[in-house]
Amino acid sequence: MIIGIIPARYESTRFPGKPLLDIHGKSMIRRVYEQCLKAKLDRVVVATDDDRIFEHVQNFGGEVVMTSNRHKSGTDRIAEAAEKLGLSSDSIVFNIQGDEPFINPDDINLLADCFNKELTQIATLVKKINTIETLNNPNSPKVVLGVRQQALYFSRAAIPHLKGVKKENWLSEKTFFQHIGIYGFRYDILKEISALSSAPLEQDEGLEQLRWIENGYIIQTAEINSESIAVDCPEDLIRIDKKFFS
Repeated sequence: MIIGIIPARYESTRFPGKPLLDIHGKSMIRRVYEQCLKAKLDRVVVATDDDRIFEHVQNFGGEVVMTSNRHKSGTDRIAEAAEKLGLSSDSIVFNIQGDEPFINPDDINLLADCFNKELTQIATLVKKINTIETLNNPNSPKVVLGVRQQALYFSRAAIPHLKGVKKENWLSEKTFFQHIGIYGFRYDILKEISALSSAPLEQDEGLEQLRWIENGYIIQTAEINSESIAVDCPEDLIRIDKKFFS
């Protein structure tokens, strides 16, 4: 079974209450949920620590589970949710961002296809970088891939460094990849990584997935071409209006 779990917090430093934000007649969390229903998922569940979100999801007919308010990451939240849901040991659990109201179901399906390989422990998505602005943006993590499309390293810096090439010419010399923050885990692996302590590389970069790599876990990737819009601040709503409602 493949289950999609959508972590949703009401409190947010940059945009409090955004899961309940109305986007043309539907809340953001409802739009994410309904997009997930269009993908190859056997079950979709919202995991929240807030009564308002819990009641809202129930009211529109969605499945929701209450989790602790002490989690430091979405991965920890979905690990608790998965345990409460009593999943079987062979389940595959997806951590789907709750702030992408128009996430492409085909991208979720592509992530699911990674688990056709029995050796896949963890999977995530990447996208080719097309602008120097994205390459240089520390808020847009980059990833270096091996020959089997497995992640070798994630960084907020532009990687790999091209020796002897001016940075403004890097994109014409090599393909760089941006990390897209949706993950899939085999349930037994999810339980293992949720018990890990924070690791030095993770602390240096502020990227949770480095904890897994540093502890020897393999992250398979798949490349997407579509572009979703994450709602991190009110200004992102203008972008959504232009892209989806113009």
